[in-house]
Amino acid sequence: MGDIKLFRIGKTKVQQLGGKSLALERSLQTMIEKHLEELLGVRFLATEYSTGKTHRGRIDTLGIDENGCPVIIEYKRATNENVINQGLFYLDWLMDHKADFRILVQETIGKKASENIEWSNPRLLCIAGDFTKYDEHAVQQINRNIELIRYVRYPEDLFLLELVNAVQAGRAAEAPSAVVAGHTYKTVAQHIDDAPESLKDLFEELKQMLLSFGDDVQVSILKFYVSFKRIKNFACVELRPKDHSILAHLNLSPADVKLEKDFTRDVSKIGHYGTGDLEVRIHSKDDLERARTLFEKSYEAS
Repeated sequence: MGDIKLFRIGKTKVQQLGGKSLALERSLQTMIEKHLEELLGVRFLATEYSTGKTHRGRIDTLGIDENGCPVIIEYKRATNENVINQGLFYLDWLMDHKADFRILVQETIGKKASENIEWSNPRLLCIAGDFTKYDEHAVQQINRNIELIRYVRYPEDLFLLELVNAVQAGRAAEAPSAVVAGHTYKTVAQHIDDAPESLKDLFEELKQMLLSFGDDVQVSILKFYVSFKRIKNFACVELRPKDHSILAHLNLSPADVKLEKDFTRDVSKIGHYGTGDLEVRIHSKDDLERARTLFEKSYEAS
């Protein structure tokens, strides 16, 4: 187990709460699946999903995340269980059976979600009471999106999830454009490539600022925005070259923020790319510095 310690602060003393990371029982998997969106930002699709007679496997938990990326979750129930290799097998199976997954999404969530699956960023989440140093080393050698997540159970129904290690695959080749409902749109990768140098520099400063918040920050370039997340998104960023701005959506309640014209906006009832109800528009380095506290609060809340 890592070095995280949980304490109860009393009036006269401090008491450390002892956590347990025992073998993962089926009941714990059921609990995680029941609260999958709150815990991991993943919408539940299926449990013990069969890969068919030919492959003879069962995916522990199958879902789709807030960015539309397919998610395979495998639970490590024993120290010597090679859950990473097993998950990689299922990732390959998934990419060979996109139609089956698309139908499952359509039947479970709806047609719109099934039409907007981000196939460029499928994820493998491995959840365990603990991981060995060999597990952590192994994922660093693999060019796939893999996250190792440790859980700890404490008394009084306290439950902790810790992102131990995360590896992201190299950026996949981008299509020249994206087609949605018969219309062709530029991807965020195109906007980044085509942006003037000054806007690229501003985006790079934003990126470095967000990465500085912690070693657990992960960056994914999706179709229409760049997501910054820990276990869940805390910022979704778009480039707007026409008005030389960067648009970010944060995981904060607009009701808790003093909104400023042309800087922050409540988009909780307005359709937009990415997740988050608070929109922040950045035109300059001064705007970026003004927005730092908002980004930090969103990071801490995710």
